[in-house]
Amino acid sequence: MGFTIGGIREMRSGARRRGRATECTAVAEYTGLWGWDVVPGARAVSGRCSCGDPVCAAPGAHPLSFAEPVPAGAGLDDATRAWSEYPGAALLLPVGRAFDVIEVAEAAGRRALVRLERMGLPLGPVCATPTGRARFFVAPGAAAELPQLLYRMGWDDADLDLHCLGPGSYVTAPPSDLGGLGPVRWLRPPTLDTAGAPPQARLLLGTLAYICHRTHF
Repeated sequence: MGFTIGGIREMRSGARRRGRATECTAVAEYTGLWGWDVVPGARAVSGRCSCGDPVCAAPGAHPLSFAEPVPAGAGLDDATRAWSEYPGAALLLPVGRAFDVIEVAEAAGRRALVRLERMGLPLGPVCATPTGRARFFVAPGAAAELPQLLYRMGWDDADLDLHCLGPGSYVTAPPSDLGGLGPVRWLRPPTLDTAGAPPQARLLLGTLAYICHRTHF
């Protein structure tokens, strides 16, 4: 079973084929190289979600209810066959399995990324959304540990624009767009070393909290 949206119908067939090939390659990279599951997701056009629900709470930013995930380990042929069932779907990554995500404002995230790299601290993948957010991939379990970690570091009562996504959440992956607002892009792409073993949240959290605090005030 597939789905279509108006914007995709109007694309020329050649461009559509190139777009599908790019998406299939990306899916195979995520599953085959990085060891991540990929879930087909809805997309939004002109504020309307392709799921067909006129009052959708998350237009273009949720899994398709009828779609099967492409499992970690799937190669290019398997990924291409699976993704061809859902033309135009967005690439979503389930959080809480291979990674959790710490999300901050993009401006703070970029500053923190520079500082963390200068300090030589281990870093995982980092992406930026068209809504102005930076998402740091960290080891699973961060969402559950975050309140205690912030407490131990003395940031538990600070007004921080810092959130953690854990099990049950999904993030849109490049090259897909988020809610029709524009594409998600990598600030720090995954590598063989970082995709399968993202850093523990505690290694990054102090710097992220400090930068978020300074950016806010």
